[in-house]
Amino acid sequence: MRDYLVGEVAEDFADGLLNRREALRRLGLLGLGVSSASLLLTACAGTQAPSAPPAPASGTAAAPANGAAPPPGRGPGVGRGTDVRFAGPSGELRGAWAAPSTGAPKAALLVVHENRGLTDHFYDLVGRFAGAGYAALCVDLLSAQGGTAALTDPAQAPTALANAPAAGLVADLRAGIDELGRRVPGAKVGAVGFCFGGGMGWQLLAAGESRWAAAVPFYGPAPDQPNFSHAKAAVLAIYGALDARVDATQARAEAALRAAGLVNRMLTLPGADHQFFNDTGPRFRPDAAQTAWTSTLDWFGRYLASP
Repeated sequence: MRDYLVGEVAEDFADGLLNRREALRRLGLLGLGVSSASLLLTACAGTQAPSAPPAPASGTAAAPANGAAPPPGRGPGVGRGTDVRFAGPSGELRGAWAAPSTGAPKAALLVVHENRGLTDHFYDLVGRFAGAGYAALCVDLLSAQGGTAALTDPAQAPTALANAPAAGLVADLRAGIDELGRRVPGAKVGAVGFCFGGGMGWQLLAAGESRWAAAVPFYGPAPDQPNFSHAKAAVLAIYGALDARVDATQARAEAALRAAGLVNRMLTLPGADHQFFNDTGPRFRPDAAQTAWTSTLDWFGRYLASP
């Protein structure tokens, strides 16, 4: 996933969300030399907005770019996630947890965060899924660094994730599935991941994770030559039509899903770019986010919440 995270920095620079100095710093932290980083940014410079400010730090909620439209799923009585801690394969893991306030959950849901970690957005998001009837847990994949909230530099989260062994990240997410089994025994389990988290969702499917009944990766890059033959999930993959870098991996993901005989649907939303669902970011598209939210709940209702 390191190459993907490098591409995230380049894309943010090209879209004017990072200035050149900040982009070079972040690329250096990700292991690129000055010459390689400069060449990469020069190739992206044609679309960069001048004097763009750095992106907000982890956990900072930016105003939605498209006005004050509320994010889908938020409304009266919808709460937020609470901090939880539980055992992981290499030590204690942190997370955000939410469950429906009344009645038994329809199912259990693992939420996988973006490359900025367990930010305020994901505390909000597990609450929104709880409001829709699901018990939801978002594992903080930066638990080994003291948790996302302990990181004060916005470049620290993606750098730490890039440096983490992929097998360790997969193991932490599997521990999250174990924790859902303890909190909601007997419930079906599904997953939804965003950006880096969508990519990790594909990684778990390729690693043979068979406990998911349904999965929804949002604009996540599929691994090279994926093999999903040991997975059992019905997969709804969601993309933004303007997100060319991630969209380039869609065909191989779809081919691998078909080869594995898995129920699947590819949903590409017009006018939407990478990270269009995150209402705290500058690429938020309320119309596309609402369509994606409705489609996700419909998918979970069919393949996760049903007997």
